[in-house]
Amino acid sequence: MNNPIYGDARRDVRTRQYLSVRRIVLQSTDKNAPENAEFFLDNHEIQTELQLPRCCKLPPGGWLVLDFGTELNGGIRIVTGVNDARIRRMKVNFGESVSEAMQTPNQDHAIHETEIDLAPMGSTEIGNTGFRFVRLTAPAYGAPIELLNVVAVAIYRDLDYVGNFRCSDDRLNQIWQTGAYTVHLNMQDYIYDGIKRDRLVWMGDMNPEIRVICSVFNDCDCVEKSLDFVRTHTPLPAMINGISAYSLWWIISQYDWYRYRGRREYLQEQQTYLAALLRQLSEYVDADGTEKLPEWRFLDWPTNGHPEAIHAGLQGLLNWGMIAGEKLARSLNDSDTAKLCAETSGKLRRQNPDGGNSKPAAAMKALGGIADARQLNREVLANEPLTGVSTFFGYYMMEARALAGDLAGAVDTIRQYWGGMLDVGATTFWEDFDLAWLKRAGRIDEVPTPDKVDIHAAYGNFCYTGLRHSFCHGWAGGPTAWLSNHLLGVRPVEPGFKVADVKPQLPGLDWLEGAMPTPFGPIRVTAEKRKDGEVDFKVEKPPEVTLQ
Repeated sequence: MNNPIYGDARRDVRTRQYLSVRRIVLQSTDKNAPENAEFFLDNHEIQTELQLPRCCKLPPGGWLVLDFGTELNGGIRIVTGVNDARIRRMKVNFGESVSEAMQTPNQDHAIHETEIDLAPMGSTEIGNTGFRFVRLTAPAYGAPIELLNVVAVAIYRDLDYVGNFRCSDDRLNQIWQTGAYTVHLNMQDYIYDGIKRDRLVWMGDMNPEIRVICSVFNDCDCVEKSLDFVRTHTPLPAMINGISAYSLWWIISQYDWYRYRGRREYLQEQQTYLAALLRQLSEYVDADGTEKLPEWRFLDWPTNGHPEAIHAGLQGLLNWGMIAGEKLARSLNDSDTAKLCAETSGKLRRQNPDGGNSKPAAAMKALGGIADARQLNREVLANEPLTGVSTFFGYYMMEARALAGDLAGAVDTIRQYWGGMLDVGATTFWEDFDLAWLKRAGRIDEVPTPDKVDIHAAYGNFCYTGLRHSFCHGWAGGPTAWLSNHLLGVRPVEPGFKVADVKPQLPGLDWLEGAMPTPFGPIRVTAEKRKDGEVDFKVEKPPEVTLQ
């Protein structure tokens, strides 16, 4: 309905949902102890009233830590009663872990600690971040604060989980669901890298996020809106987000989106920029085939400061971008750009830089087609497979291992590495993680104790040290797409799934079932392993989809 007063004001496509408190984690004691804190549990009331009912009274200096049960995006609504007409002040701390809520959190990009005024007999909303826990503190002065309720205000896109995945290993089921939810939370106005901190449209983060979206949700405007945002805000010759690799991820993501959604009219809108970008990138290749991409020469954080690994990885990524660019140009009937990409790729394949034992570099070389995936898997990726993994490039490592035919090894790494976050209470996947952190580590949903390591405050590297570390980061959701593509085994052969390849694989599994979204409706697969090791499977598909 058009509103004549608001005119062309833009409508928020997201929805709001109120979540009640699930648990009182901790509260002050003795004379500062809150009264009736349990009143919040499973209390959905968001309206104040004249006649003061039973409520929670927070005395001066009193505090409590609330747990809403899962990571979410948004804030809280505080419903206050009336004892007298004075405005009360309250300190609010948001945390993705109990530790963060109880300490002084990082304030970059979003406010996680603040004091607010609470009007009597009213309600106040505060917060625009990612959190699960909230600490409320009454100042040491003044009268008690009467709290009728505190609820979380979850803000998200109301999307059906059209894609799904279940198998005989519940650990993998939980990983698939957690990855999907991690990306879902980051689908806000645009696709964010993380809902707690940056809340920016980082193109590198978006590629695994787009692949997860294609495996879980129906066509969503936030993908095209986000791809267009970084393009519009990056006039050439600038590199997207100031990073040459991220302009390559834009090209690869356009290719992925076209493969899964087949939206030719959208691809045509990219043609001018795409062709110009590919021409520009082709100029960063020497005559001998060596990549010379400009600064900022970033691959991922663990390779930062290791120029040999960065060069080897960029050599593979640039060739991957040229291969994708050639295919897109041919789809657009742009023979000149397609020829340029093919020639540039031919030069890039002449070089196979030594990336040492860098798993990110090995993954890019394998996926970029400049080195043999099986050899790289044997010598690097499957060598101490649980070391050198990151939540971002770990996905591409698993893709390279699948390319090498090592599905069982990749599944085991996913089970242990991403599952390790679940073991300490994660409900979404993190910006980074190392299995070594689990030694003597406490859970993120428990109060830190001296005998255990505070995993949130103690660890993290580069730009994400300590409590700055994001515990809901979209680039970490890659296993969801990986399990749907390689175990459920559903992939597009022609754009938009006009032709699909369905080959379920069950490494170490007895059965699996699931669905993959397509523009025509979901493809559903059930598979079971026979006693002789062969796999029987059934496929239900829309009539518009042809199976290869």
